[in-house]
Amino acid sequence: MADYYEILGVDRNASKDEIKSAFRKMTRKYHPDVNKAPDAEAKFKEIGKAYETLMDDEKRETYDRFGEDGLKNAGFDTSGPFAGGFGDLSEILASFFDGMGMGGFSARSNPNAPRQGEDLRVDVELEFEEAVFGCTKQVKIDHLEICKDCNGTGAKPGTTPVTCPTCGGMGKVQQTTQTAFGNFTQVTTCPACKGSGKKIETPCETCKGHGRVEVEKSLDIKIPAGVDNLSKMRLSGEGDCGINGGPAGDLYVILHVKPSEYFNRDGINIITPLEISPAQAVLGDEIEVKTLDGNRTVHIPSGIQSGNMVKLNGLGVPHIQNKNHRGDHIFVINVVIPKKLSQIEKDLYKQLYEINTGKKHQEKFADKVKGVFR
Repeated sequence: MADYYEILGVDRNASKDEIKSAFRKMTRKYHPDVNKAPDAEAKFKEIGKAYETLMDDEKRETYDRFGEDGLKNAGFDTSGPFAGGFGDLSEILASFFDGMGMGGFSARSNPNAPRQGEDLRVDVELEFEEAVFGCTKQVKIDHLEICKDCNGTGAKPGTTPVTCPTCGGMGKVQQTTQTAFGNFTQVTTCPACKGSGKKIETPCETCKGHGRVEVEKSLDIKIPAGVDNLSKMRLSGEGDCGINGGPAGDLYVILHVKPSEYFNRDGINIITPLEISPAQAVLGDEIEVKTLDGNRTVHIPSGIQSGNMVKLNGLGVPHIQNKNHRGDHIFVINVVIPKKLSQIEKDLYKQLYEINTGKKHQEKFADKVKGVFR
């Protein structure tokens, strides 16, 4: 039997505000209209039971002492607010803010009030350079639009919905249970009309009585220069259409940037390792390197050490809020010691050795053997 506190992800000493916040978050995540996992509905009902219990001081005290069995033995109804079904997610959240008394939904909320459509999400993959300089990507989304055949009523053309006889148009039903602690009143979404307050006797054949239909839509999304991996963009009004004339939801675009084989990003700077020889490190050099803007020449000062950095100003990533301001391309120097030398190179290094140390270089026997089998 799952723990109510674990279900909501709160501490056992959590305040009512913390419980409300957790409930709101979990409701959005597991509502069956949003989460299509097979166990989403069961999880959603558990969330309702947990919230209903922990928001009622008497039920919470009983639960903390004796658990769910203790609630049942005390005469409390433990079926939860969603036992008879659940309504639209927007309705649940609207009712949540209208005020939940003792864990039940407010019966005064208007089931026919305009409600905003659900937000949607789409994931877009970008090449590294596309994220740096910006681009336009075409995406396809499936979203809900008002059914053109019934104009969103859900009823077959020529007919109209009628007031739900079960809830009298309120969209909610009230149940009173007598317990050892007195009468407990529970308000839940009407199972007959799913909270709409209306009953459709002859559903529209196109939308099956829902008033909305799923439609595929293509969008050209302009990606600004300088976006990074997991950047999020919001396209207002591109989500599901609203209900009862409410505004459409938004579309959130999550960007996934492929890593580059050559460039490493650090904020608005580009970091690239650059290998040079000991001779280049000692004497300095001019080296042609690859940048986001094509090949450029970088100056290696004499005496540079491994780990030192040289940079090309203004050849990094554009700032997301000002594409004219760019970071730098920084090259991290790695002085590479050669593992194989020609005889000429070996003789030259011996001369350097003798100059630097003032003594004759004595080749070890192991090095001689290596030279034979090289």
